[in-house]
Amino acid sequence: MYKGDAQESSAFVAIVGRPNVGKSSLLNRMLGQKVAIVSRKPQTTRTRIMGVLTQGKEQLVFIDTPGLHRPRSRLGEYMVRSVAESVAGVDACLLVAEAHKPVSQADRELLERCKALSLPVILAINKIDLLADKTVLMEQIREFSQLYPFEAVVPVSAENGSGVEEALLPELKKLCQPGGHLFPEDTLTDQPERVLAAEMIREKLLRLLEGEIPHGTAVFVERMRERETGDITDIDATIYCEKDSHKGIIIGKGGAMLKKVGMYARQDMEAFFGCKINLQLWVKVREDWRNRQGLLRSLGYDNSDFGN
Repeated sequence: MYKGDAQESSAFVAIVGRPNVGKSSLLNRMLGQKVAIVSRKPQTTRTRIMGVLTQGKEQLVFIDTPGLHRPRSRLGEYMVRSVAESVAGVDACLLVAEAHKPVSQADRELLERCKALSLPVILAINKIDLLADKTVLMEQIREFSQLYPFEAVVPVSAENGSGVEEALLPELKKLCQPGGHLFPEDTLTDQPERVLAAEMIREKLLRLLEGEIPHGTAVFVERMRERETGDITDIDATIYCEKDSHKGIIIGKGGAMLKKVGMYARQDMEAFFGCKINLQLWVKVREDWRNRQGLLRSLGYDNSDFGN
């Protein structure tokens, strides 16, 4: 692993919280660039995503985790286990809660885990931009503070950036320990380009499709190759779904929905990768793929044995 000079400092910080509180949005806001997909649907994040923020001598390495929930499939078990593994291997936690919402059982479980590991925790209360009366925050802060001795409690808005740069990041930097940076200063994420491309496609499925269908999809990039001219990258990707009826909805009448997914995903890819993208999408049915161990591994959702 990369090592910087002794004057530099760093910290591994796990971003935790229940589903749909804005963890990925907050990560993107802190980094100043999108590395984690975002939707209004819960359980959008399925894997641990690392984002790196280097400002001067300080480097914050964030681990964005899936929301803690009660698993209903092997994929769900993997998501919950990845939260536990992330918390066990970091210097501190950033607990994200939604403004004007009571403390959930998931919050209590996460804080108990942090307490057992003696981890410093910063509480970020997100979505304050949606509050008409911000005085209600005081009761929420009091309720949380009875559960844990937080290093700091910071109201923020991942949507408009309020409280992030001026309050949250300075508190997070106080957690940095001397001993050099862990990654080169131009590192943004540990996600391979193929994974980033697949996640951009999956985000569009989450945003454009309704009900359970988007949660029953997975995306695998079969090919990603830059042409010799260097100005176009060809990407071939397969969207897996669980039912023939879902396949029809994803493709849409005359291929309209699939074209829309491809258009929006291509726009994101071109902005991120800085080149023209030729994106080709296919849809295949794999029944009950969320409980199929071999397929889950091939899609990159688990590197260890399920059920252990």
